[in-house]
Amino acid sequence: MSTGADRLAEVRGRIEAAARSAGRDPTDVTLVAVSKTHGADRVREMLEAGQRVFGENRVQEAQEKFPALKSACPDIELHLIGPLQTNKARDAVMLFDVIQSVDRQRIAAALAKEMAHVGRRPACFIQVNTGEEPQKAGVAPADVDAFVAACRDIHKLPVVGLMCIPPVDEEPALHFALLGKIAARNGLPKISMGMSADYEMAVKLGATHVRVGSALFGARPPLETAAPETHA
Repeated sequence: MSTGADRLAEVRGRIEAAARSAGRDPTDVTLVAVSKTHGADRVREMLEAGQRVFGENRVQEAQEKFPALKSACPDIELHLIGPLQTNKARDAVMLFDVIQSVDRQRIAAALAKEMAHVGRRPACFIQVNTGEEPQKAGVAPADVDAFVAACRDIHKLPVVGLMCIPPVDEEPALHFALLGKIAARNGLPKISMGMSADYEMAVKLGATHVRVGSALFGARPPLETAAPETHA
């Protein structure tokens, strides 16, 4: 069985090859290791192999796992990549270095309030629902420009980029290309797209961040029974 270090080396190698084939500098692509549902021991394995950027879907799970890890390894960069409830905004601002799932006015306002209160300003990505799927979080493509402007001008959030999760049954390249166009139109330098099945394609189409879980950690263990973190 391959070790975490082996899997990390393989994914990094694929990212580098994809970047070079597109004429890009591989160092312009950040690998976000998606550690959701995996224990702290698996994160430590990746830390020992040199990985420092991690992504978590749930605020509560990250609170249980990462404070001790960050204390032991202060250069960890932690990204929230899942939906955020307004009542978890303060916890998110306190723990995460990047929040990739800003997707509605209420959460933008809550984040702005908590950033001002605690004096910490995690970088923010706007999540775009490129497939306009009703069950999925994210701003509709037609509404992104106005929402980005509101986040910048009204809420004064540190918006740095866009994120998307394409529909599972559609060609991801079309969604990656769309996200890149919207980001360029809004002067946003960072684009988070691509997961274990398609991160190489995402890199070729301009991703600055790829979110890779199973290719690094293997199959996820079953989630413990818990109330899901839905939008509020």
